[in-house]
Amino acid sequence: MTSTRLYHNPRCSKSRAALALLHERGIEPELIAYLDAAPSVAELRELVEQLQLPARALLRTGEEPYCALGLADESLDDAALIAAMHAHPRLIERPVFVHAGRAVIGRPPERVLELL
Repeated sequence: MTSTRLYHNPRCSKSRAALALLHERGIEPELIAYLDAAPSVAELRELVEQLQLPARALLRTGEEPYCALGLADESLDDAALIAAMHAHPRLIERPVFVHAGRAVIGRPPERVLELL
């Protein structure tokens, strides 16, 4: 896997804006269509480490599986949350930009520039 990649949802305006910002700077990241092929548990664990945030920070709390699976339960550990994101990739916040071993959630999209 390349060191520069974007976990991307082309239907998301924030994700498209982050990609445009990268393109404006001549950066062509590997695009990870995470909704088409869910990241593995190991890949998600690595992503959480690169973000330097708890797994909960990577969750989209407005998605139906979040409520249905009871993910608001604060007693759930990172392993349980990562397993849920693997099983239901819609739960993964977007976009996530990875560059040189670090990652950032691109909300707002300009945050992707922090890693350049």
